[in-house]
Amino acid sequence: MGLARAAGRLSRHRGALGLAGLLLAFTGVSMVLNPTHATGLVWLGLALLVAGVAFFAFVVWPRSTPAAVRTPSMGSRLLRRLSWGGRLVPFFPAFGAAIVVLDVGYNLFLAATPGLGTEDIIVLLSAATLLAYGFIPSRYARERDFVLLFFLFLDLILVVPLLAARGVTHSVDASVDVYSWTALAPETGAILSLFGVPNTVHAVAGYTAPGLTFTPVNSSVAATLVITTACSGIYSFGIFAAAYIAFLLTEYGHPSRRLWLLLVLGFAASYAANLLRMVVIVLVGYYTDTTASDLQNLLLAHSYAGWIVFLAWLALFWGALFKFLPLEKEGGEASPAAAPAAPSPRTNVCGICAESLSPAIPAVRCACGAIHHRACLAATGECPACHRKAAKATGGVADGN
Repeated sequence: MGLARAAGRLSRHRGALGLAGLLLAFTGVSMVLNPTHATGLVWLGLALLVAGVAFFAFVVWPRSTPAAVRTPSMGSRLLRRLSWGGRLVPFFPAFGAAIVVLDVGYNLFLAATPGLGTEDIIVLLSAATLLAYGFIPSRYARERDFVLLFFLFLDLILVVPLLAARGVTHSVDASVDVYSWTALAPETGAILSLFGVPNTVHAVAGYTAPGLTFTPVNSSVAATLVITTACSGIYSFGIFAAAYIAFLLTEYGHPSRRLWLLLVLGFAASYAANLLRMVVIVLVGYYTDTTASDLQNLLLAHSYAGWIVFLAWLALFWGALFKFLPLEKEGGEASPAAAPAAPSPRTNVCGICAESLSPAIPAVRCACGAIHHRACLAATGECPACHRKAAKATGGVADGN
């Protein structure tokens, strides 16, 4: 009885639970993927990831009454086009297995060491998503699409540039340091100069990444911080960017000026937070480290202060996002704070793919009244409006446009 009462109270705060689950999942994924953290933190990251997923599962778990059908999201339409109208979805498990074989083979026969790096984990998780995609019930289609889109964009942001750099340089050990050279080290040095911290940004022998040299207040020995790919913050930015794009694509049916504005604002805020992280790290070393401490305070800040900054701005940004760009209600309508109510759902489009109905493409009317392309209904296996199986949905009813 106590658990039921607690669950009832929590169900009244689904928005707050969703935000908490988002923060926990972000933290867990980043702790698992980010190589700058101590080994023991990987297990903590896994625990936080499980907790975040549990929060999400509670938020999206079906309520006692069936929810109305939501309009197809931009993400579902994008995946439908990428999968050739859904024809490639049955082959997703084969694609996932092929990706696993290719990644393992790359590490065994081409990489300098057979160990799995951060990019390998991303690729293997993407493969696992493809393997499991077809086993997730259609009532969780939006959450399923979110995960697939998240890893798709994460691969585009973090994995593809690395493979391109290694292909251009013909080196399996090459890393992507152009971000540190162009968009992090010079800007960090300029901000530190504004704070009165003399510093120089320069190349470092033996590294392709830039170095930032400064002399702590309580030391006469100059210190150089090499901003490699692993400590540049690109992994945290990639995780945020991929999840943010996937979230917008799967939660909204149509692009809007406010949506594009918040997309640009999200990237700008993430970049600013990363600059703030680097500045805080250097300031800690500049004011607290001595010759005896040997930059231990800076290293401590490098491992943990960045997370405080990252999670703080993440909570503020997502809270503002939910306030100024509310989620669409069931049926595709935005909440009253966002915009006037959307018009009634159109009846001249397929209820699954949202493409126009045409006499040239066979369509069928479900027993509940919804109209779908016959191929779309066969691919999904059930009507999204009433969840009747395809055979029962079309039994004894005539085709329509």
